[in-house]
Amino acid sequence: MDGFARLHLASMEARFGWRQRTLKAPIDCVGVGVHSGKRVSLTMRPAAPGHGIVFRRTDLDRSIAARFDNVIDTRLCTVLGDAHTRIGTVEHLMAALSALGIDNALIEVDGPEIPILDGSAAPFVFLLDCAGSIEQNAPRNVIEICRTVRVSQGESRAELRPIGPANRAEPPVFDMDLTIDFPASAIGRQAASLRLAPDSFRHEIAAARTFAQAGEVQQLQAAGLARGGSLDNAIVVDGADILNPGGLRMANEFASHKLLDAVGDLALAGSRLHGRFVAHRTGHDLNNRLLRALFADAGAWRSVATEPLAAAA
Repeated sequence: MDGFARLHLASMEARFGWRQRTLKAPIDCVGVGVHSGKRVSLTMRPAAPGHGIVFRRTDLDRSIAARFDNVIDTRLCTVLGDAHTRIGTVEHLMAALSALGIDNALIEVDGPEIPILDGSAAPFVFLLDCAGSIEQNAPRNVIEICRTVRVSQGESRAELRPIGPANRAEPPVFDMDLTIDFPASAIGRQAASLRLAPDSFRHEIAAARTFAQAGEVQQLQAAGLARGGSLDNAIVVDGADILNPGGLRMANEFASHKLLDAVGDLALAGSRLHGRFVAHRTGHDLNNRLLRALFADAGAWRSVATEPLAAAA
């Protein structure tokens, strides 16, 4: 193979991302837990191939893998846990890790929540960009959707659809389409779509913030929840009014944030999905139920290991 062919193959490999990736260096931040209102320290560290994303409670010296079957609560956020460990609000960080192609990392946190930061995934994208990433000598596994899987509850529904066989020598394709419908006129009906990739995630939905209606915030705080919530880390709407002085970051920020949540929730599959996600009025519970339904049906998916293109003679 001549020098030009080698250079071309190397550039294709970098773009396609055949191999697993981890962080180049540790990085940390401090923030507030949206529900506890307490200060939280978080550190992201490199990890070995095959390690996956694992959360570690440093205050308890206990760890838990970021997997759909370790989700124990989805009422206000996605919570990983077991009888001894609980780590909440993982979805925004998981979305950033998945979208930027980080397969292996140890996430250390000294409390029961990931810090909310500004309520979006953009600060986590910034931290991951600062840390950098490196390729590891191990192939990536892709979960190919082989037949449609659906879950629903009332008017809410979510499904994963096949889009054709995964090509071992090309990156997986994961297309996402989502619609929402809220009674508050400031939100109303919105739609968001994305073909998941680092650039599309970074520029289209990473900055979309979590949101709530004013009445809901009052009820949550009266119940001792959302103690760390504020206009600095959430959009708050009251009927037709957006209470944040700066307004919205994008016209469809509400739908874009729901799509961001879905990226993070579906990242708990443990590998990149190859297929299409279509949902209406979905949330953390339905997203998790969708993954459980997928993996409960052995004929609905298959695992495909990526591999480099054969070298030219």
